Amino acid sequence: MAELVRVAALTGYFDVAGQLGLDPLPHLRAAGLSRAMLLSPEQVIPARGAIALLESSAAASACQTFALRMAACRSLADLGMVSLLIAHQPTLRAALATLAENRHRMNSTLVLGIDERPGAVVLREDFALDPPVYSRQASDLALGVLAHMCASVLGPGWHAESVCFTYSRPESRDLEVYRQLFGCPVHFDAELNGLVLDPADLDRPNPRAEPALAHHAGTLIASVMTSDRRTLTQEVEHAILMLLPASRASIKSVALALGMNLRTLQRGLDADGTSFTDVLERIRAQLAQQHLANPRMRLTDIADVLGYSSLGAFTRWYTQTFGMAPSLARKSLT
Repeated sequence: MAELVRVAALTGYFDVAGQLGLDPLPHLRAAGLSRAMLLSPEQVIPARGAIALLESSAAASACQTFALRMAACRSLADLGMVSLLIAHQPTLRAALATLAENRHRMNSTLVLGIDERPGAVVLREDFALDPPVYSRQASDLALGVLAHMCASVLGPGWHAESVCFTYSRPESRDLEVYRQLFGCPVHFDAELNGLVLDPADLDRPNPRAEPALAHHAGTLIASVMTSDRRTLTQEVEHAILMLLPASRASIKSVALALGMNLRTLQRGLDADGTSFTDVLERIRAQLAQQHLANPRMRLTDIADVLGYSSLGAFTRWYTQTFGMAPSLARKSLT
């Protein structure tokens, strides 16, 4: 599957680079990009190039809040045609479902997860890249944009209950960026990157929803993007992310979650040029790298969220996949 992202995902990049006195051209070249490639918001570029650009720019400018500053410049309209469809959904739940259904039109590597727990809802965004790559900047940007989207549906006075990051607390001078962007308590050294919402927020009516406009937007998108549908592989990726922490990410469970029989699922993945095992391994590899980069998350906890019954099973898989034990890999990532 092509790993592509709309140029609009980098909206605000040049503004932030200018504010920080950073010359973007060397970083664009190193990432295989150019200023000309970023002129059209609807143009698609390699997701890895976009991630490399964010990471190198943050490092060169000595500004770990680089992507968060970009997110502060964003609006719902930056999502393109899908923005009108999202803006006029009746509830946040419907808006999030619309975002998930159309994410391949914006960022083919991004997977939205909605974890409804007693007393809280956790929204998280993960990246399905093969081979996997951990990017603090990409994760920060995705969460910042997601928070903006939620506020656009529920009103400018809305804020999440809290926001969580797996990395350690930044320097005090950077904390104001988090406060201004999210407007809620910020927790570091957490087990995941995500927004924590009041459960009532999901079904709270969108006061500005216009069903007629939503219908019009849906018709427009369908007419110009009929060949750009969400692939079965992307559906399987999403189902695996939802089922993995409960150790239920088997091919049978995924087929059941997608409402199809086992043979249909296998044939569909064959047509996409992949297999269930390949997709599962890619997701596990990506999540393993992300979690290992969080020094506060124990290896046993990582084994659990990846669906392994024991630390030994996880260690054997990781060593076979990456050529070293996870404990050694962690030292190189942290």
